Amino acid sequence: MISHDALAILRPAVVPFAAAGFGLGAAYFASLRYGVRHAIARHAWSPYVLLAPARIAAAALFFVFAARWGLPTLLAGFAGFLLARRVAVRRVWRAA
Repeated sequence: MISHDALAILRPAVVPFAAAGFGLGAAYFASLRYGVRHAIARHAWSPYVLLAPARIAAAALFFVFAARWGLPTLLAGFAGFLLARRVAVRRVWRAA
């Protein structure tokens, strides 16, 4: 069982991790949109292929770092990332 003191330490870290997850998600999906747009417009897949490992590595490093802080921060970071995904998808649907 986790003591009350350990939970008190983790709670202040939840909000920054949620904000960082949202920021990472926004950058992740903006990079994805950029790569796909240029791949379709120029018929060249190099921007997409070059940006994909960087996107995946950044997300993986963030989630590993958040997991080291504990489950609440990992879930907060993931919730922020999913919120950024929702915003990105909604923006694309409204533009279409």
